[in-house]
Amino acid sequence: MKRQILSIFPILALLLAATSCSDSKSYADLLNEENQLVNAFLAEHRVIEEIPADNNFEVGEDAPYYCVDDEGYVYMQVINKGSGEIPEKGDRVYFRYMRYDLNYYVVGSDDNIGAGNMDNMNTEPTYFLFDDYEIQQSAQYGTGLQIPVKLLGYGCKVNVVIKSQAGPSSDMSYVVPFLYDVSYNKPAM
Repeated sequence: MKRQILSIFPILALLLAATSCSDSKSYADLLNEENQLVNAFLAEHRVIEEIPADNNFEVGEDAPYYCVDDEGYVYMQVINKGSGEIPEKGDRVYFRYMRYDLNYYVVGSDDNIGAGNMDNMNTEPTYFLFDDYEIQQSAQYGTGLQIPVKLLGYGCKVNVVIKSQAGPSSDMSYVVPFLYDVSYNKPAM
């Protein structure tokens, strides 16, 4: 009798686990929702699905968003082209940014609340080591934030939509897409 009762516990635990998981969304559902959010944001803007052959991007607040990676995880709007001086692998790239969760972002609203260091010049700028993802200082920001400086160089200012797969690891696990307002700078020598 005791063995029969003990053998029922694993079955009950599996049933309980299966029913408790049905309330949450699958990773595939979250990725689908993320795509819908990004598509809804991009539907409010012009989008060009490829990088111009000569890197001659349109510039300004009305410039299109360019798909700048092969997977469609990163879309960039160029506000200022910068110097064209591309950092080399391992170079320190300082950046200031504001990021907005696309779950709550409303195009054209002044009420969007972002997080970052763009508006507070009393804080140290954040940096990564260019194209070096083995170092935590660089890897923590994901691959998406490094693409604009790779294309435009130091001094550029862009708006970038980054899906979770190309964002910081915390965004990846929660499947949250963000809009970044970011500027990249070369360290003072």
